[in-house]
Amino acid sequence: MTTPQQFDAIVIGSGQAGTPLSTALAEASMHTALIEREHVGGTCINEGCTPTKTMVASARVAYLARRGADYGVHAGDIRIDMECVRQRKRDIVNSFRNGSQGRIEKTANLELIFGEASFTGARSLLVRQKDGGQRVLTAGKIFIDAGARPSVPALDGLKTVPFLDSTSIMELDAVPEHLLVLGGGYVGLEFGQMFRRFGSRVTIVQSAGQLLDREDPDIAEEVARILQQDGVEVLLNANANRVSQSDGGIRLEVQQHGHSTALAGSHLLVATGRVPNSDTLNLVAAGVQTDDHGFIKVNGRLETTSNGIYALGDIKGGPAFTHISYDDFRIIRTNLIEKGSATTDGRLVPYTVFIDPQLGRVGMTETEARAQKRNIRVATLPMTSVARALEVDETRGFMKAIVDGEDNQILGAAVLGIEGGEIMSALEIAMMGKLPYTALRDGVFAHPTLAESLNNLFMAMDSGK
Repeated sequence: MTTPQQFDAIVIGSGQAGTPLSTALAEASMHTALIEREHVGGTCINEGCTPTKTMVASARVAYLARRGADYGVHAGDIRIDMECVRQRKRDIVNSFRNGSQGRIEKTANLELIFGEASFTGARSLLVRQKDGGQRVLTAGKIFIDAGARPSVPALDGLKTVPFLDSTSIMELDAVPEHLLVLGGGYVGLEFGQMFRRFGSRVTIVQSAGQLLDREDPDIAEEVARILQQDGVEVLLNANANRVSQSDGGIRLEVQQHGHSTALAGSHLLVATGRVPNSDTLNLVAAGVQTDDHGFIKVNGRLETTSNGIYALGDIKGGPAFTHISYDDFRIIRTNLIEKGSATTDGRLVPYTVFIDPQLGRVGMTETEARAQKRNIRVATLPMTSVARALEVDETRGFMKAIVDGEDNQILGAAVLGIEGGEIMSALEIAMMGKLPYTALRDGVFAHPTLAESLNNLFMAMDSGK
């Protein structure tokens, strides 16, 4: 029988909530254990933000190199070395991961344990360590930051074909001849455009009537148009019925508008969402409840249904973004260490889809505002009207802001354009400071910058253009 080891706090998962939380608890003189199943850093560093954006950057260099003649620069033939792209990605990931692990290991009162945890009671965990051993840990407070993983849809034949997910596709050592992408969300679009720029033929199969089905239709339509300009084939209202291997490749049967079509590809990327890593935690033993999809139920203070147990990051559902996970950590730190009173209630949820040009989003969509019967005004500005975009020949997309018709507050924004995430952040700052849109309309911004376009965005609304 393994002797239980007592800690003040246990953190399950070293993602972008768990890692800073574990060090903060330890620095607050709490004897803390951080349990990590695979590698330090969570999805963001290892399979998400960091590796994908390094590869997006490589793809953008290829895109600009091919466009060199448009700028009077003749670069010659462009060749993609996927092994080099992959190694660059691996090197950056390893740098981030090792740096994070080194900081953890140097923190007093904090023990990093590599293994898989499962509850044996409300205050106890069994950890099956990577080295084959087992430990029983107990603590007065336990924090779950175990994240999520790519989902595998119930598609006929999928178990018989060598399909890719958002992790394995980044380990390819050669450019696919024809990449079939199942799913038109953030992951599918980023990889779809990326591999098109690397030289693949790409077909995106989306079951919904638009890409990015949570966005306003006008945004989604412009995204589809941009991808199609880049040579990506986009199939909407297309339901995948069956997949099989054929002639050394992939055969995907799709039903669209009442007709069945067989797509032939060399590779298949399944990008149909993510599922929480709650199924191995034995949450029942701890009295922690989940919803129908396995996400852990929490209140605004991130408390679960079991006293003393908290859930942070992707495993609790809601927006699955690194910056939200980190803010979850700040809420816990504020409440438990600083004795404050922070909640998730009313927090803004910004995000950027790293297609090119970027889509930056924050706050309400127009669709949401109209569904609530809000009195709104909508400001739009094509990137063709932005001086800086014209100067660098990056004029695809448009900007859009939703404004309260009564108090002139900005309710939400979408910026589909060059550095859209950065421009969106300026709008978010105005929302955080509760500035009326007129403050941006009349603000003095440096010329020529992208931020300067905020003048024109709101001037166009007032002029009725």
